[in-house]
Amino acid sequence: MKFVKSVGFALLGTALALGGASAQEKTVKIATEGAYAPWNFTGAGGKLEGFEIDLANDLCARMKVKCEIVAQDWDGIIPALQAKKYDAIMAGMSITDERKKTIDFAGPYAAGPNGFLVAKDSPLAKMPGTGQAFNLGSQQAAAEKAIDAVKPLLKGKTVGVQGSTIHANFADKYYKGTAEIREYKTTEAHDLDLAAGRIDAVLADSTAIIGTLEKPEFKDYVLVGPSITGGLLGEGVGVGLRKEDAELKKTFNEAIQAAVKDGTVKKLSEKWFKIDISPKG
Repeated sequence: MKFVKSVGFALLGTALALGGASAQEKTVKIATEGAYAPWNFTGAGGKLEGFEIDLANDLCARMKVKCEIVAQDWDGIIPALQAKKYDAIMAGMSITDERKKTIDFAGPYAAGPNGFLVAKDSPLAKMPGTGQAFNLGSQQAAAEKAIDAVKPLLKGKTVGVQGSTIHANFADKYYKGTAEIREYKTTEAHDLDLAAGRIDAVLADSTAIIGTLEKPEFKDYVLVGPSITGGLLGEGVGVGLRKEDAELKKTFNEAIQAAVKDGTVKKLSEKWFKIDISPKG
């Protein structure tokens, strides 16, 4: 998620706004984590793949710029953006009020609820609320009732989350004191500990869990619990940008809106997630 070429961002924004051959020569450097399948991951030969890689290339084509997509560890992804190591972030990053204090966002380009990944033979597999959806913003009382209904099963259990994410914040607010919350650097790390029996459940974005369930080693696991969105879980997933890069934000927003409208986001999400996670409304 980085921008290259020795030009100022304001100059780039102007070129993008004007379009034409000069804009086509520009490169937008975009950072992704490369370890959050199927959103983004490192495939064979070190090649970055996934929903966001395909979408980033589509958006860059609409913006008439060249994409350069690079991998960046999650825990340093915002500081590196602010340090101008790249120009944008597309890494399954949810738009939250807390993050908006530091950076800006274009989008959202996707939306997905959270859920628990557990073994099929675990008592947690019978978690209440499975198959039900709630929004913490518009249905706060009902959502929190569903969250509370899960707590008796989680008592004394260990739940893995990726650190510095909305899911870590969610677990800290609603389940701390009931379950032990264990933070990991990547989703792959907590998945491995779950498979090894070192933790009892993983709390993550349902779309990431769907990707994990496609792996042969997770054939005996299942996605459970109420599907929660909104509130501290944010407004959806968007492109992270520096606050001063208003022109780039505008250009990204126009490209995202076009990709949603013509069905491209729906098509790519169904390709990678088997469900439509394109933003609605």
